[in-house]
Amino acid sequence: MRAFINPTSRKLALAGAVAAAALLLSACGSDSGSTSGMDHGAKTSASAGATPTASASVGAPGAFNDADVAFAQAMIPHHEQALAMAKLADGRAEDAGVKKIVVDVEKAQDPEIQKMKSWLKGWGKPESAGQSGHGGAHGGHDMAGMMSEQDMKDLESLKGSAFDRKFAELMIAHHEGAVEMARAEQKDGGNETAKKLADDVVRTQSAEITELRKILGRL
Repeated sequence: MRAFINPTSRKLALAGAVAAAALLLSACGSDSGSTSGMDHGAKTSASAGATPTASASVGAPGAFNDADVAFAQAMIPHHEQALAMAKLADGRAEDAGVKKIVVDVEKAQDPEIQKMKSWLKGWGKPESAGQSGHGGAHGGHDMAGMMSEQDMKDLESLKGSAFDRKFAELMIAHHEGAVEMARAEQKDGGNETAKKLADDVVRTQSAEITELRKILGRL
């Protein structure tokens, strides 16, 4: 014999189950919204944290002064001339030591030019000192060691051992000028990234001067 179930009791039980389910869904929705809000906050924080890194990649991070600006503005064309001298070695240089110096100059100085250009852009300064109203004086450095147009023409006209000797002589003077400017940056500069590059210039180009003098000694 089946037990009799009161229809009214069945309706009340069903209504209670529906209410309980609604409460459960409401609680889940609240948790989900809370979690979503937490995630959103984390993403916003992470994005905000990435902004300084992006800015730092454009300019040299940290404070800078006039000496830093003058160093970059002077060293860019100085490096560019060294690259022009190195380019002349193609098809003209004969000595293996000269050819190695050429490779080293190209490998080091082109990336350094790009770095210094990015610093000046980040600092809101022009690439040329003349553009900022300083008359192209380059912070008093006067572009130490730069070759004249005639020097470049003379170098271009030579081949073989004659080219090697002239290249070594001119590059020694050119490097000595770069070292002089880099030492001024070491002394007067305020930006640590710029001073680090000045350290690199002093170290690498002083070593190349030593090598170039040895090359001259055997030619």
